[in-house]
Amino acid sequence: MDRIKERMNQLRLEADESAAKVEELQTKIKALEQENLAKEQEITSLTHKNGLLEAENEKMDSSIKELKKSADESLQHGTHNETLQRRLQLLEEEAEQADKTLRETNEKLRQTDVKAGHFERKVQALENERDQWETKYEEMAKKHATLQKDLDDLQQEIGNI
Repeated sequence: MDRIKERMNQLRLEADESAAKVEELQTKIKALEQENLAKEQEITSLTHKNGLLEAENEKMDSSIKELKKSADESLQHGTHNETLQRRLQLLEEEAEQADKTLRETNEKLRQTDVKAGHFERKVQALENERDQWETKYEEMAKKHATLQKDLDDLQQEIGNI
């Protein structure tokens, strides 16, 4: 019986040790399950964060592409703007040259106008002088005709005498 008691005590001790070990293992299992749950939650959180970061990365990539496109367009607009500025400068120079030519032409026109006025006055004076000469010529022609008639009459009288 002593042996049985000893064996019972031994079995109790083993059972107590096994129960303690089971409790310890259950505690470890619970701890591991909680740790596993925490890791799964962390994995889910990190997966979600990874998805957000990938979406943000795609947005950044598209923004970079748009910015590069805008930079290229800006460069093209800059080149186009430089071309337009050169054209504008050439047009301004042409406009200045045209203004200068216009001023010179207006001055020549004014001088020509003055000369035309002077020549018109000369023409008027010459026409007046011509009219006077024509009037004198007509008077002289009448006198000549009268004198010629008188001379013819006189010759006829002399011839009749």
